[in-house]
Amino acid sequence: MTAPNSVGLVETHTFTFAQEEPFRLESGAALSPVTLAYEAYGRLNADRSNAILICHALSGGAHAAGYLAPDDAQPGWWDDCIGPGKAFDTDRYFILCSNVLGSCYGSSGPGSVDPATGQPYGLHFPVVTIGDMVRAQVRLLDHLGIDRLLAVAGGSMGGMQVLEWAAHHPQRVRAAIPIATTARHSPMLIAFGEVGRQAIYADPAWNQGDYYNNGKRPDAGLSVARMVGHITYLSEQSMHEKFGRRLQGRERYGYEFQTEFEIESYLEHNGDKFTRRFDANSYLYVTKALDYFDPAGQHGGSLAVAFENATDTASAVLIVTKPKPRGRPVSRSVTRWTSSTAPKDSNAARTASVEVWNERLPTYSRLFIAVSLLDRPQVHSSPQAMAGNSRGLQPCRWTTACRNSVRSRVEDIPNH
Repeated sequence: MTAPNSVGLVETHTFTFAQEEPFRLESGAALSPVTLAYEAYGRLNADRSNAILICHALSGGAHAAGYLAPDDAQPGWWDDCIGPGKAFDTDRYFILCSNVLGSCYGSSGPGSVDPATGQPYGLHFPVVTIGDMVRAQVRLLDHLGIDRLLAVAGGSMGGMQVLEWAAHHPQRVRAAIPIATTARHSPMLIAFGEVGRQAIYADPAWNQGDYYNNGKRPDAGLSVARMVGHITYLSEQSMHEKFGRRLQGRERYGYEFQTEFEIESYLEHNGDKFTRRFDANSYLYVTKALDYFDPAGQHGGSLAVAFENATDTASAVLIVTKPKPRGRPVSRSVTRWTSSTAPKDSNAARTASVEVWNERLPTYSRLFIAVSLLDRPQVHSSPQAMAGNSRGLQPCRWTTACRNSVRSRVEDIPNH
């Protein structure tokens, strides 16, 4: 049984290109052929101007909404936001979501068959970047006859793809919606990513990436890598609030090397669950692409220069933030790349914002959404400043009313 306002049963499609002329990657390597798995929801209008591309995070795939079979227990990963009457309203918009290069959900990746050998690529698959992933998405749009997207949206790694679209393909997108993302990994994040990769390398079953046909998978290494990743998804404060030092299913220490604390149980559960749905080699490739992403580094260290061509791209920036002890939001470092490019004296600003309490996040977390319709992208550096330009919108729970507010902001994107 499908949920209310669901897109219902859906089908995953594939698009294959570069059969004759290889697809050149940023590394200089070539890939041929290239396959992208994708799903589509809603209907493309006559002038093909209502398409919105959804970009997934590290472990996501093309299945963003609906059900692949009538007996599926869970819908797509963003079903809450994609469907009739939802934030990305399929009654109005044509929604696309494709699996990125290097992943393991139908697009070309290390688990795909190398036509030269007839065996899975393994580590012979070339290293890919966020830029390569997005250029493959451009080829998908060309195939579908979509000259310009109404919007591109995504969170985390999906947000990086959104930034890549704005920086290097601004003529193909009217609005960019990066969510809870960054313009580059810090040294600390690169370090955590490398620890995860080393855990996979150290698993004897990894076998230098050649494990697809031997019946053994490096699940132990991949599980540890995912556990490390989950540590980075939670702040120290959120760990205290979510788990504290509480024991799992017991009242006193067992004085043994078993899972005792709730936080240990949480990490082990998520690590084990991840091995049943993701590929270890793909984890290596996708995390490496995250580490390489640095649009400022490609433009002399300046994000302003990186986005200087996105003058006709409206922006809707969704920021996950939590107040500091004195109530000052931790948001400026996330928004600096856009505010630094905005004109200081602009009477043409039409900025809409809505503050969203998300019950799926810890109580101190907030989603701040700002939609800017300027000649250049601009967001305010604090929720207080945003509230002064909210056009009467009030804070609301992530309910139908909130989704309608977000949808109304998408409708405000200029269609030209």
